[in-house]
Amino acid sequence: AEMEMRHKQVNHARNLWDRAVTLMPRVGQFWYKYTYMEEMLENVAGARQVFERWMEWEPEEQAWSSYINMELRYKEIDRAREIYEKFVLVHPKVKNWNKFAKFEERHGNIAGAREVFERGVEFFGDEYMEEDLLIAFAKFEENQKEYERARGIYKYALEKLTKENCPELFKSYSMFEKKFGDRRGIEDVIINKRRFQYETEIKENPLNYDAWFDLLRLLEADGSIEDVRDTYERAIANIPLVATKAGWRRYIYLWVNYAIFEELETEDFDKTREVYRTCLNIIPHKKFTFGKIWLMFAKFEIRQKDLSAARKILGTAIGKCPKPKLFKGYIDLELQMREFDRCRKIYEKFLEFDMSNCNTWIKFAELESLLGDTDRARAVFNLAIRQPLLDMPEVLWKAFIDFEVEEEEHDRVRALYSSLLQRTKHVKVWVSFAKFEASIEEGARARAIFREADKHLQQNQLKEERVLCLEAWKDFEMEHGNAQSQEEINKKMPRRVKKRKRIDTEEGGEGGWEEYWDYVFPDTEGDSSKIKFLQLAKMWKKQNDQTGDGDDGDGDEIKDVLVKKWRKIIRLTGGLYL
Repeated sequence: AEMEMRHKQVNHARNLWDRAVTLMPRVGQFWYKYTYMEEMLENVAGARQVFERWMEWEPEEQAWSSYINMELRYKEIDRAREIYEKFVLVHPKVKNWNKFAKFEERHGNIAGAREVFERGVEFFGDEYMEEDLLIAFAKFEENQKEYERARGIYKYALEKLTKENCPELFKSYSMFEKKFGDRRGIEDVIINKRRFQYETEIKENPLNYDAWFDLLRLLEADGSIEDVRDTYERAIANIPLVATKAGWRRYIYLWVNYAIFEELETEDFDKTREVYRTCLNIIPHKKFTFGKIWLMFAKFEIRQKDLSAARKILGTAIGKCPKPKLFKGYIDLELQMREFDRCRKIYEKFLEFDMSNCNTWIKFAELESLLGDTDRARAVFNLAIRQPLLDMPEVLWKAFIDFEVEEEEHDRVRALYSSLLQRTKHVKVWVSFAKFEASIEEGARARAIFREADKHLQQNQLKEERVLCLEAWKDFEMEHGNAQSQEEINKKMPRRVKKRKRIDTEEGGEGGWEEYWDYVFPDTEGDSSKIKFLQLAKMWKKQNDQTGDGDDGDGDEIKDVLVKKWRKIIRLTGGLYL
């Protein structure tokens, strides 16, 4: 065919091209050559006829574009429009509808372009809609300065399209609002963008409760009640997979926020009650519970002026899953109601649950003391200190002693201190006992207690504790004593000296020497020097036995130390050991 064309045999070439497209209509190259030849011969009608025959076979998009471009070259706008009408039906893609609309816009048919976009939106519907069509539609309206129309299209797109199918839509909408919108419009764009981000995180991991919290906070600030409620229902449906309290803690706060939202924002109290009950039914109380939910539910019923329901809730909680927080909350409730007999019963139940809790005993006694029943308070304390196992016995004893001090029962206080000293000889007990006697102007008793404490600590060689005792005794004498007693305590004060001790390795060898601080008391200084002298003598003898010669350098050094120690012992003891 090309040979016939070169030799200007047009009819022969036309016959060959016609036979080729008839026999092989799916080979586009023949059609392109055929239409090109007719157009070169300025046979536009013939070229158009060939294109029409080709379009009946519904070829690829490029063929339609070539047909349209040919009509545009000869200013046949209406014919090109008719071809576009067929083109978008044969190849119903978004980019082809956009080309059709741009064709109308380029040739000044604004109404026609808008109609094309509207037909495209209707053609694809909500199910098959793509963001490119709506973005192009909105930008077209923006170019025509129809800003409200463009904004409406963007909002329609955000409502109809799923979030994962419109990554560019938010960007285009935010740019539009920044250029033409007000402050409220910009905020809406930012909110929608953040909401899309949170929804994406939730879709990737439904148990990401932090993302749920962020989304709910965003919706509560600017969203409808139904939308917020629906989001809460979606969130609480994601129950944790682990049966541990730590794994449930973030999840439970979703229920807490849901109940608060229903009570404060919607004021739907029946719905709030339903939320609390559903939450309590989901929690596996046999493994763990959340006292916060029980207490919030009870306080909600109190706000609804239903005290019996609140008591029933707390009673159920204590019976089903007792824990200190529930007992304390129930006691606080009854205290506010001034139901002291109920408080006593709850304290009894509390102590049956955990008799080692010293704070519970103290609070129970304080309640009786506040009610003016001193005998009951004292009985509670006496019962508490007789328990074989207590978590903080020192706090309990201190509270009992402070109680008797406030009641000015000095003999009872002395008896308590004596009982406590039978259990423990801790230096703080001695000091506290002495300070008590000093506070009631019993200086002789205080001094006697200090002497007894010093004697006990000296016998048990508790140096650090003895220093604390002597310092407290010195402070007492400086405040209440005379010159003679002050001189006596000053003679007892120790000296702080630096000493060395050998460090043995794990294999039993020598690991060097370590320096440390020690206290040397006047009444034990002679004995300690004697002990040190004997230790050095043993070291010298051991070294002589190993070497067989006591005149080496190390032996002479130990010998010099022995001589110095011996002279010191003689000086301190007045020759007693000669």
